[in-house]
This record gives sequence, C-alpha cells and structure tokens, in this order.
Amino acid sequence: MTLEQLRIFLAVAERQHVTRAAEALNLTQSAVSAAISALESRHGVRCFDRIGRRIALTETGAAFMAEARAVLDRAETAEMVLEDLAREPRGRLRLHASQTVASYWLPPRLVALRDLHPGIELRLSVGNTAQAADAVQEGAADLGLVEGDVAHGGLSRQVVARDRLVLVMAADHPWAGLAAVPVAQLAAQGWVLREPGSGTRAAFESWLEGQGLSAADLPPALELPSNEAVLGAVAASRRLGVLSHRAVETAEAAGRIRSLPLPGAERPFSLLTDPRRHRTRAMQALIGLLAG
Repeated sequence: MTLEQLRIFLAVAERQHVTRAAEALNLTQSAVSAAISALESRHGVRCFDRIGRRIALTETGAAFMAEARAVLDRAETAEMVLEDLAREPRGRLRLHASQTVASYWLPPRLVALRDLHPGIELRLSVGNTAQAADAVQEGAADLGLVEGDVAHGGLSRQVVARDRLVLVMAADHPWAGLAAVPVAQLAAQGWVLREPGSGTRAAFESWLEGQGLSAADLPPALELPSNEAVLGAVAASRRLGVLSHRAVETAEAAGRIRSLPLPGAERPFSLLTDPRRHRTRAMQALIGLLAG
C-alpha cells in the first residue's frame, strides 16, 4: 500500500466519482481506476460497488476512509517536521477559524505573516467555534482561532484579542433610537440567532444568564449559519439579533441596521493548539504574530 494509493482512494471516496477524482488529482481516469483495483486486489476487499456508470462506497470502503485520512495526516505532519529543519519558517500551515474571527479579525494578520514569511503556505477553513475546536483535536488543523470558550479539555487555549457583542436591529425598528437595551422586554421580541455551536450564540446565552434570563425564555428563534445571513434577516424584519460589533460596522455605516451595546457582553478571541503535536516554525511564527 502506498501513500499515492491512499490519496487516490480518498479522492474517489469523497467524490464517489472516478472522473472527478482524476481531474482533481491531475491523473488519467485509467490511472485512478488501476490504483483502486490494485488496492482492492492486494487486500482482497471491495471498497466500491460499481452500479452501471456510477460507483458507491461499500461498508468496507466507508470504514477505511477514517484510517486512510489518519495515515495521510501523519505523513503530512512528518513532511512538515522535515521542512521545519530549515532556518526560515516555511511549509503548510492549516488554520480553522470561526466565522467572526476569520472574516473580520484574522485576514490582515495573515497578510502580515505572508509578508514576513513568504515560504509559508496558508490553508484556512471557516466554520463555527465547535467545528474549529474539533478540527484541531482531530489533527485536521494545526491551529484554531475561535470566539469564547470551548469544551475540548485536551487543547491549549491562549487569548489573543478581545471582542464585544451588540444587539442588532433594522434601522426602522422601534428600538433603533434607544440609548440602552431594555432587558426586561427581550423575552417579548422575535429573534434571529446564529446556530448552536457558534461562539456568538454561546456568548449571548451566557450574557442572558447574567441578566437572569435563559435562551428558553425567548420565543423560538430563526437560526442561521452565518453573520451575513443574520444581518440580512434582521435588516428585513422586526426581529433582533446579536453579533460581534466587528460584523456590523459596515452594515451600520450604510444605514441598513442599528446596534446597541450589550453591557458586559465581552468575550475573548482564542488560539487553540494541541499540545500533543509538534509545533513547527510556521506555527510559532503565526503564534508570535498573533500574541505580540
């Protein structure tokens, strides 16, 4: 079994299509088919069912995917360790950041990193806080950048910035001219919130508890998976939302929405690392820049 066979297997398994896998790998369709056949023949298994012109993963193939990914991740780590022997930080740096961090805080810092160390190849994935923490813990990301607390006890967490939440509403909402949030009336309002698992949602629920309320006290909310989706829904309705002040500045300046500060609703932006994994020079370079 070779690493190339594993790469080909994963490409086919993820797409369940030989031609698309071949295009993604820049190989011929016959080379991809031959690699899969050799892998199956050598080990006496069938990873795919051929159904006419289609293919589908068998139970064996589905079970093998996790192991193949783990082997390739370890091979990539080994390659990064060797690359790290160079004096200048270089090599791949895989980041997974939550949406607010990735969209409004991280980009200029990644530009600064590339300007300082052009040999570093950056790969950024974006999700919510829970997904970023999962990616670091599972080895799919070298570093995670998230909002607020995470429930992954095995990860190291370092605060690198601070953020604050604001209440957002349409520019013509009855509360748009108020100077402060009428906390006692929150439970009577309609809401558009980020999805469970997002740092913004968790921080808002924590703030509610500090006000003697809970998420259960609010009417059922419309839950959306991005800051922009929340802004769009709030601007077009009488519902309220809660987002980072960084996420609303442009829309508020354009007159689309208004915001009110939530007193005490502050949270950290945190860097997540796995202490069990080798810390490359590329990782150290970014950590130093973020924490500096």
